[in-house]
Amino acid sequence: MNTDHLNALELRLSNERVRLANAKTDQERALRQVWVAQTEREIQSELEFLGLTPVGLDDMSDADLLLALEA
Repeated sequence: MNTDHLNALELRLSNERVRLANAKTDQERALRQVWVAQTEREIQSELEFLGLTPVGLDDMSDADLLLALEA
């Protein structure tokens, strides 16, 4: 499985978050927030495309998590 595109998206997201944190004006912050959200959506789509959609661990009980880890 080739995850190069996913890796590039994750790097881009990391860089955009740094740029957002360093934004100097409200207008720049608003623009960068849009870019971060778009990149997060792209990553989610790529994960789904690759069949790597993460399991919602927050929705699992402790017992369910232990059972999944034992399997």
